[in-house]
Amino acid sequence: MILKIKEKIFSQMKKDKKILFISMFLGVLFTSVVTYTAVYSENIQKGIAKEVLRFHVLANSDNNYDQHLKLKVRDSILSKYRTQLEKCENVQETKNFFNENINDVILTAKETIKKEGFNYDVKAFVGKSTFPTKTYGDISFPAGEYEALRIEIGEAKGKNWWCVMFPPLCFVDVSHKEISKESKQELKNILTEEEYGIVANSDKDTNFKVKFKVIELWEELFS
Repeated sequence: MILKIKEKIFSQMKKDKKILFISMFLGVLFTSVVTYTAVYSENIQKGIAKEVLRFHVLANSDNNYDQHLKLKVRDSILSKYRTQLEKCENVQETKNFFNENINDVILTAKETIKKEGFNYDVKAFVGKSTFPTKTYGDISFPAGEYEALRIEIGEAKGKNWWCVMFPPLCFVDVSHKEISKESKQELKNILTEEEYGIVANSDKDTNFKVKFKVIELWEELFS
């Protein structure tokens, strides 16, 4: 009887060791996967972010007239600076241009607001903002932190509007058309092959689609 009890104890101990080993292995594997995913997602998003400049307009409120005003300000800025933006050869030139002309940006926004019958204050600067996943034509950018020309209208408590200033994809977003081959090529020139594959093929190629979803889920989970 005692011998049988000993055998059962030893048998259970062996099972416990196997369970412990499997648990440790799965723990290490999970940690490795999470670490790889975190590093991969962060590197891809940051790599894309350092080569682009976004455009971020915040409305005074969610009232219909404030949301309409937000789009009027957007249109006035894009219309006024379109030619200069198309001449910028890289993201730094674009940032320099807006930093040097930020007072004119504010003045342009205020003039537009005044024409629409409002008297809101305006703040504008080039700084970091957090963006959700956004699609322009057939190009998608993962969620994350990007530098942007940020315009705050009044209390800036309304829904945002965003696009990409460099490369100049805002004009595509406004007109709701497909991105031109020239714009895609410009984007391809400033990103790595992996980064461009993520933004340009996320809805076409299964491999890139999975990678894009990994980045998207990671940013949503930990942002």
